[in-house]
Amino acid sequence: MIGTVDPRFHAVGEALRASVASGEDLGAQVAAFIDGENVIDLADGFQDRAKTLPYATDTLTCVYSSGKAVCAALILAAVSEGKLDYEQKVSEIWPEFVGGGKEDLTLAQVLSHQSGLSAFLEERDPALWIDWDRTASDLAAMEPIFPPGTASAYGPQTFGFLVGEVYRRAMGKTIGAALRGLTRDVVCGLSLSEATRVAPLVKPKRPPDLGPITPIKRAAFLEKWSAPAGVSKQAWAGAELPASNMHASAHGLAQAMQLFASGTWAGKLGASDHAREQAWAERIAGDDLVLPFNLSWGAGVFRENGGLFGAPPTAIGHYGFGGSCVLADPARGVSFAYVPNQQSSHLVADPRAVRLIETLYAAL
Repeated sequence: MIGTVDPRFHAVGEALRASVASGEDLGAQVAAFIDGENVIDLADGFQDRAKTLPYATDTLTCVYSSGKAVCAALILAAVSEGKLDYEQKVSEIWPEFVGGGKEDLTLAQVLSHQSGLSAFLEERDPALWIDWDRTASDLAAMEPIFPPGTASAYGPQTFGFLVGEVYRRAMGKTIGAALRGLTRDVVCGLSLSEATRVAPLVKPKRPPDLGPITPIKRAAFLEKWSAPAGVSKQAWAGAELPASNMHASAHGLAQAMQLFASGTWAGKLGASDHAREQAWAERIAGDDLVLPFNLSWGAGVFRENGGLFGAPPTAIGHYGFGGSCVLADPARGVSFAYVPNQQSSHLVADPRAVRLIETLYAAL
């Protein structure tokens, strides 16, 4: 075990150690902050299956969709600065974003996956995912799959382009550039030097259960163009794909989630109480058309719903493919992150993360 932990939360470290010892985890990190204080920053296990490289607290790992919560945090800060408004129409910021009812979509609706742009139904070159301008343009011109604002349909890849293009137009910089100015522990668009800190992932033993397959689910997850392909690993890692290729440590993610929990990101970004309340307010709830779950969405984050995180109902957060998890509880000033390199097949509510969260709360 590497890192530091407040004695109050010793049991969280023991839970992480047990997960590694049992083989559920190869290497993993857990971190937590309370009102800006880093109370847990631990790593255990190994980066490689040969068990020669220890997992460190500053090791970076691809966290897939947990990066969506980081995008939501940056939007929260922009709203607090008055640069964006959750109720503002996206088409006012992005004039090309029109057609099929999209012109009336608010930023909050796009953040809560109500755009009808969760995937491309028609075949396209999967290498285009690393072409930001082309993909953003295609989404702006796309006819929605369903009437916008009438349902949630998770966008595994498209969310990053929709939110990222709004952010770029409002703030004059990309999400990757914004992160480079904030932290070395959450990266979108890896440099060669940063790549030396990355632990490779071990694929899950079985694919996730997507429930009954529909055309929208197939397009989002299962088509050959559903995710980037036909490019080198270096090109994929170096591209900015905010919804799916952020690389981070648990420390960096938990620190970012403090923006929701206590209103500050390491003193570098702030969020007003009013904006935070808007961010975690329920925007839509019900059966998602892509993820096989009944979900309650805030502005870019899951709301605790039916044991999603094993936390009180005041918690919000996100999961990433393979098991990574981020959480914030504004009622308690708590933020949390778990980052593993051994992937599981759970899309949400990974038992490893839930155990750590429950252990954390038991010690509060």
